[in-house]
Amino acid sequence: MTKLNQIKDNPGARKKMMRVGRGIGSGKGKQSGRGGKGQTARSGVSLKGFEGGQMPMIRRIPKRGFNNIFASEFAVINLGRLQKAIDEGKIKATDTITYDLLRKANVCGKARDGVRILGVGELKAKITAEVAGASASAVKAIEAKGGSIKILTPVKEEKAA
Repeated sequence: MTKLNQIKDNPGARKKMMRVGRGIGSGKGKQSGRGGKGQTARSGVSLKGFEGGQMPMIRRIPKRGFNNIFASEFAVINLGRLQKAIDEGKIKATDTITYDLLRKANVCGKARDGVRILGVGELKAKITAEVAGASASAVKAIEAKGGSIKILTPVKEEKAA
């Protein structure tokens, strides 16, 4: 049993600090591993993106588009994927399909604003869904099988000019 006064680090756990600028024989003499003279040899240098005075690449490349911070972020699921989950028994066709149900069944990913159903793939089951959004083709396919769909997010009305 080791005593408190016998505790020590494992061999190699602590590395000695390199003493720089202490002669040519040390391997880190003269300029202390900082290269030549000038700005980079000094402390407090910030040269990220600096290209020697010419116009930096980040400023030469044209900027395009924008990022809409107000855009809704949906988890997207296709009808084919929904049918596959029903066939595999992850979700029941009789249940009302909601974001929480799909998330628990591990069918769709994370989303801030709910789930949106798209009309890709074939739906064979009659389903009832309450989702944040759906494409026109998905609504048509669900209603063609006798199912119903309720869209939870309000439709934005365009202003007449």
